[in-house]
Amino acid sequence: MTTHRGKLVTVFGGSGFIGRHTVRALARHGWRVRVAVRRPDLAGHLQPLGTVGQIMPVQANLRYRWSIDRAVEDADAVVNLVGILNEGGRQTFGAVQAFGAHAVAEATRAAGIEHLVHVSAIGADKASPVAYARTKAEGEARVLETVPGAVVLRPSIVFGPEDRFFNRFAEMALASPVLPLIGGGHTKLQPVFVGDVAEAIARSVSGAVAGGRAYELGGPEVKSFRACMELLLAEIERSRALMPLPFGLARALASVLQILPGAPLTVDQVRLLEVDNIVSDAARQDGRTLEGVGIVPTSMSAVLPSYLVRFKPHGQFEHKRSS
Repeated sequence: MTTHRGKLVTVFGGSGFIGRHTVRALARHGWRVRVAVRRPDLAGHLQPLGTVGQIMPVQANLRYRWSIDRAVEDADAVVNLVGILNEGGRQTFGAVQAFGAHAVAEATRAAGIEHLVHVSAIGADKASPVAYARTKAEGEARVLETVPGAVVLRPSIVFGPEDRFFNRFAEMALASPVLPLIGGGHTKLQPVFVGDVAEAIARSVSGAVAGGRAYELGGPEVKSFRACMELLLAEIERSRALMPLPFGLARALASVLQILPGAPLTVDQVRLLEVDNIVSDAARQDGRTLEGVGIVPTSMSAVLPSYLVRFKPHGQFEHKRSS
């Protein structure tokens, strides 16, 4: 593993799910990590991921350019992880994923920083009717126009201990005898382990990954939405009915649910499930994948038991009851 003792990387959005794993990976590679977040007082959980003084949260907001400039000052590399699944107040898709991404790229260029990694998502498409996917694509374009050598990473559904996919549906399985299969559950997904995404980011900021390109990150398995739910239920040892929910009905339901606190389901999220979320043939042929940057993708079966155990009927003590 290449180490970068003494070098500084600024990570925007480092306190979130992907962020905390990225910070750990960067620290393991020897970087000093400046974590730029809106609420540094809530990011203290990151500091134990490195040695004393190696990780330092600072305040920054992508809506305010001066705070971005301050956050990248004297840095050797920059990572932008900021993205949202739901809009709220001034945190709109356009403000965060397009304007914000552009602002980070401009600040990176102005500071003379060579390495910029921008994390987007598979499904980013400037022609998409979905604001989330459209602004992701706009952010990518603005980043590459501003810093042509930037590395763009597009993960599929990301799974891991704090994910909002398997954990969310497992929680639903505890409260309901039925799990909905939006669109019948036919959408193809390629869930990718958060640790693999974090390692790809760490390799990218070091210059080991060719810039000016978008890489699509998927796991070793392509599964339908239904198959993912079946895997989840088998893992938590619970029997639940899987009820197909046509896209039209799902959109109507989401139009109501998205106004609730926490927005359990939005119309945009339903529309995203109308398109397969998998690595493209073009990315595989060009080597723009995890395998292409030398990372062997981690299977779901190797990780899911480690954090879904709490959803079993008797949690981590189940094995003692059966022994």
